[in-house]
Amino acid sequence: MKRLSGWGRYPQIEAHERRSEDLARICEGVVLTRGLGRSYGDASLPPAGGHTVAASPLADRILEYSPASGVLRAEAGLSLEALNRSFLPRGCVVPVSPGTQHVTLGGMVAADVHGKNHHVDGCFGEHVRRLVMLMPDGRILEVSENHERELFHATLGGMGLTGHILEVEFRMKPVPSPWIRTETEPIADLEALAPRLSKAGETWPYTVAWVDCLGRGASYGRSVLIKGRWADGGDLPGRTPQPTIPRRRPRPLRLRAWFVRLFNALHHWRHKARRSALESPYEFFYPLDGVRNWNRFYGKRGFTQYQCVLPEETALPRFFELLRRERIRPFLCVVKDCGAQGRGMLSFPRPGVTVALDLPMHGTIQREVDLMNERVIEEGGRIYLAKDALTRAEHFRAMEPRLDAWSRVRLKWDPERTLRSAQSVRLLGDPA
Repeated sequence: MKRLSGWGRYPQIEAHERRSEDLARICEGVVLTRGLGRSYGDASLPPAGGHTVAASPLADRILEYSPASGVLRAEAGLSLEALNRSFLPRGCVVPVSPGTQHVTLGGMVAADVHGKNHHVDGCFGEHVRRLVMLMPDGRILEVSENHERELFHATLGGMGLTGHILEVEFRMKPVPSPWIRTETEPIADLEALAPRLSKAGETWPYTVAWVDCLGRGASYGRSVLIKGRWADGGDLPGRTPQPTIPRRRPRPLRLRAWFVRLFNALHHWRHKARRSALESPYEFFYPLDGVRNWNRFYGKRGFTQYQCVLPEETALPRFFELLRRERIRPFLCVVKDCGAQGRGMLSFPRPGVTVALDLPMHGTIQREVDLMNERVIEEGGRIYLAKDALTRAEHFRAMEPRLDAWSRVRLKWDPERTLRSAQSVRLLGDPA
């Protein structure tokens, strides 16, 4: 038995965990496969009650790679970090990268992760060609667009509830250099944020905006728009960028609102004018990976990350007005542009803008999440299951019209709902 949690450290659940290089063997009879545990809430946790999960990180071999086509086949426990180390020096990258490289391929499929380039390249699932899965009845299947297509689509973004993912095949993306050219510019107010973000996406493949939600008065909502593309030509370093060695967490530092407010002011001052730079992709894509166990800054109670997508640009100021009016004070807020909806039946992004908020756990956090969900439902948006820890079942159903179709596919392959998580118990009414 060990105590498991997601990256937000809430909730924490006692469970048995199996680890082995033979992923198919340890998946037999367990309720869930778990990767590196970087989903924020309870998506990668079993229901309470001492259930057993399979941990995939030891099943991390590259099984096949074609330099000519870029097609790579690997075990589901292979991490994005390992792929970056091996392929960035060779001029190839994973086509879609989330905000941390400490994730497994299986986890990237289960959450159908997206990145700063969603408006150009979509989710990771758009680049997946084939999966090998262990089904609840013991069969091992290959699924793709051409074989068990419904199951394939239900697994992309299906949070590991349709079958155990054993292998992933996808196409790597060639890049002209291992460096990123970036440009940042300040944005004074929330009304200008979504239009500027959308405009930047017309010429930049990677875009994201940092938003200050703790500023007072006119400072509230000031933003920094960050744009990037793979560097091509020019005076580039003659070396491959190296991963940042994580710094130890200072002790006994714990984040407080006044400290974050000061950091936000300094960050905005640093970017008060447009500036260009050449950056390591590790710093550009995974800035927080440079601080070891940064999730512990939020203290013993942990935190939740709330992420939603809003279909209309005009909804963004209304959403932030709710935060301001209700005194919902996220310590971190980022906004990204989203492109077309993917083929995954429960994939999160859709055309519009997505907002991600880091919120410390405190006495009124459930009320705050309820208020944000009610606003998202009114706007026709939805939440990201890989981040969620507190959404109510009725709110999730109200924002997810695709749920019934996905559930029919799931129950076809697992009528007893033997694969389940703490999140599926909470949101879908699965047996505990």
